[in-house]
Amino acid sequence: MAKSQIWFGLALLALLLVSAVADDVVVLTDDSFEKEVGKDKGALVEFYAPWCGHCKKLAPEYEKLGASFKKAKSVLIAKVDCDEHKAVCTKYGVSGYPTIQWFPKGSLEPQKYEGPRNAEALAEYVNKEGGTNVKLAAAPQNVVVLTPDNFDEIVLDQNKDVLVEFYAPWCGHCKSLAPTYEKVATVFKQEEGVVIANLDADAHKALGEKYGVSGFPTLKFFPKDNKAGHDYDGGRDLDDFVSFINDKSGTSRDSKGQLTSKVG
Repeated sequence: MAKSQIWFGLALLALLLVSAVADDVVVLTDDSFEKEVGKDKGALVEFYAPWCGHCKKLAPEYEKLGASFKKAKSVLIAKVDCDEHKAVCTKYGVSGYPTIQWFPKGSLEPQKYEGPRNAEALAEYVNKEGGTNVKLAAAPQNVVVLTPDNFDEIVLDQNKDVLVEFYAPWCGHCKSLAPTYEKVATVFKQEEGVVIANLDADAHKALGEKYGVSGFPTLKFFPKDNKAGHDYDGGRDLDDFVSFINDKSGTSRDSKGQLTSKVG
């Protein structure tokens, strides 16, 4: 009994550790901050709030940065939710969001990052401060990219349930949605009957107009039995999308893409 409890405890600890870094950016808290920062690595830390529009816009760029530096032994890419962990944010003088600070190796005296908020500029800064030479990783792409040439073949396939995001490259809300939407595609990539796709409706205006798109992003679901499509009006968190697809398509995936106990 004691041995099984020990193994259970170790498994739980491993699960918690994995969840903390699942998005390639290390999640820090009031308790963990000074255990991770100011040690044997230089650390770039984003202090953010979940409701902050500029933070949401930064998110895909920061995730790309985290993925690129994930294997760098001398650099840590991290973030702190200042709504949840006010003490550490107050301690380091955070008064607006997002605030990005660089903590040199062995130091808890930060310097504020004042440069552009894109992955390229951030990577250049981290390489300079951290003495690294890391190249930005190419982002994995599980979202199917639609064009006028393949739209009907993919979306109107009566053997597939297809979720389509009509977006514009300049749209801030679209940029905020992008990392979540890619995760939705990753969750369902093993499901042959489900397709998660997007269309640049700014470049392909005729298709957007055909399906009544008047704002970005517009999400439409094209189930097997209704290729006229209908608007997706649900939430835009990963769990919202996963629940919707599971309900409409009869799949049984959790937010990590694993089969759940509901699978038949």
